[in-house]
Amino acid sequence: MTATRVIIGFHAVTGRLRADPASLTEIMLDEKRDDARAQGMVVLAQERGVRLRRVAQQRLAGFASEGKHQGVVALVKERASRESLEDLLDRLAAPPLLLALDGVTDPRNLGACLRVADAAGVNAVIVPRDRAAGINATVSKVASGAAETLPYYMVTNLARTLDDLKERNIWVVGADARAPADLHTADLPEAVAWVFGSEGGGMRRLTRERCDLQVRIPMMGQVQSLNVSVAAGICLFESVRRRH
Repeated sequence: MTATRVIIGFHAVTGRLRADPASLTEIMLDEKRDDARAQGMVVLAQERGVRLRRVAQQRLAGFASEGKHQGVVALVKERASRESLEDLLDRLAAPPLLLALDGVTDPRNLGACLRVADAAGVNAVIVPRDRAAGINATVSKVASGAAETLPYYMVTNLARTLDDLKERNIWVVGADARAPADLHTADLPEAVAWVFGSEGGGMRRLTRERCDLQVRIPMMGQVQSLNVSVAAGICLFESVRRRH
C-alpha cells in the first residue's frame, strides 16, 4: 500500500493540486467555509479531478496541531523517488543555485527556508538525513506550497555531498557571523551552494571545512544574529542580484 501523509492550509494544498494532482487522495474542506478562497479550492479540485469532501471542522482539527489548518486538509501519496541530485545537476542549463542546511531541525524554520529558496529560484535544497526535519504538515504549511515543488534531498553524508558539488565546480559558500568576508563585497561565483548551520550551533566542523568561502551578513544594529530563513533569503537574493 502506498504511504500517505497530510498537508494543511490553502497555499500548501493549492501548490500540490497544481503541481501534482494525481498524488492527492482526497481534500477535506470545512463545511462552513463558503468564501472566495474555499470556492476557488472547489473549482480547482474539480478541474484537476481530485475528490473533495465537505467535513465538520472538528474532523479537520484532528489532522493539525493547534487547529491551524485554515479549513482545508489533504491526504497525499508519498511520491516515488524523484530524480537523483546528480541527474538534476546534469540537466541544468544555467549555473546551479543550491541551498544546504546543516542542522535545521525546527519544522517552521525549515518551511520558511523552503519558501524563500523557492522565491529565489533555488534548484534544490540539501540536508543531512540525521540532522534535519522531514517534510511534514507543518513544514508544508509554512512553506506555502514550496515543499510540494522544490527538490529536497536528504543525504547520508552532507560533507561528502559538498565534496561532490565542488568536483562539479560549484562553490560551497558558508554563512557565518564570524567570517572576515562581507557578503556585499565578497567575490561570489555564479555556481554556488549556500550553506547555513543551525541557529544555535552553526555549521558543524566538517561542513565548515568544505566551504570554499565564508561570508557574514553586515549587521547595523544591536541584534547579533538573524533567523536562519531570513539569513538564507538575504544571501540567496544577493546571488540572484549579481546574476542579473
